[in-house]
Amino acid sequence: MASTATISKAEHDELCCSYASLILLDAEAAVNSDNLSKLITASGNQVDAHWPGLFASAVGSFDLLDLLSNVGSGGVAAAPAGATAAAAAAPAEEEKEPEEEEADVNVGDIFAQEDDY
Repeated sequence: MASTATISKAEHDELCCSYASLILLDAEAAVNSDNLSKLITASGNQVDAHWPGLFASAVGSFDLLDLLSNVGSGGVAAAPAGATAAAAAAPAEEEKEPEEEEADVNVGDIFAQEDDY
């Protein structure tokens, strides 16, 4: 694993918010902007002001515990609600007609040369 001393400020901020989100989830506390900010500050770290709100809204859009419980299960990721509604509204796919097989046309050897190998 790479040392955290060699990562960018943005990567540091993302890691702090990720770890704080996991800690709050484990403590069964609400993963919101205020709790993330408090935990990050209490850990002695500082992140740009937009990161906690960004992570809180991202984590709020899905069930983080369910996501972590299904890591490596090999299942298909759930589609966002908007995509599901759009797929349901789309008409059912029509049956595909069987492709016609091309006729075997014997055109002879058009590159015929009398080569002696």
